[in-house]
Amino acid sequence: MSREVVGLLLFALAGFLAGGAFSLWKKSRGMAVAIGAAAVLAAGGAVLWLSS
Repeated sequence: MSREVVGLLLFALAGFLAGGAFSLWKKSRGMAVAIGAAAVLAAGGAVLWLSS
């Protein structure tokens, strides 16, 4: 698997997690924050993966 595909998959995961965090915000803010943090980590990992 090429480096670009892995970076794209990490960005897709970040988007999926961010959407989940947004939809959970009114029901469970604690879980939304945790999922949002995972989204930030996935996006950061994608940026670092593609920049190296």
